[in-house]
Amino acid sequence: MRTTVRPKYGDAARNLFAGTQGHRSYSQHVNALAILTGVTKGEEAVKVMNQTLADTSLIQCTIYFRYYLNQALKASGLGDQFLDNLQIWRDQMALGLTTWAEMPEPSRSDCHAWGASPNIEFYRILLGIDSDAPGFRKIRIAPSLGKLKEVSGTIPHPLGSVTAAYKLNERGEGTARLVLPEGTTGIFIWDGKEIPLKPGEQVISLSSRH
Repeated sequence: MRTTVRPKYGDAARNLFAGTQGHRSYSQHVNALAILTGVTKGEEAVKVMNQTLADTSLIQCTIYFRYYLNQALKASGLGDQFLDNLQIWRDQMALGLTTWAEMPEPSRSDCHAWGASPNIEFYRILLGIDSDAPGFRKIRIAPSLGKLKEVSGTIPHPLGSVTAAYKLNERGEGTARLVLPEGTTGIFIWDGKEIPLKPGEQVISLSSRH
């Protein structure tokens, strides 16, 4: 399917994938899915993701579909832009909503579970905590902190909980304090380097990415 999709829907001139074979329709939805399904990878995926966010002529994702858009952001290696792409949720807060809507105004539902996807991504993209094996037996931690210098959080795990706490100085140097439950192993990814993790608490020195 990936081999078929590229020649029929790829548009190298626009760094995008069309939604129709005649290239009459373009959307954020199609391009997010092109990244998530591996139709595009590496540097090309970065270009596609940047264009997907920048080109306002594309059919825009509604609030619920931004779950996939944010996943594509992470998959393309641009997770550090996550916090910069939450304006649609800030707009809801400005309207006085106390639960998340399904789509921008006019919204047909002002209390929609899929609108709450940032609640997941604060842990999975920002703190970088994700399952790396069936049953969460292995834990992958690859943070995308963006401009943040200090952030921490804890998520439940079948064997206890997983904690990640980051503290950086203005040069982007600092520490990561990671706590894994007994009976698990993991890997920490920072600046392209992979560091094995063991159960319990460990503190890792972080160097600047620049």
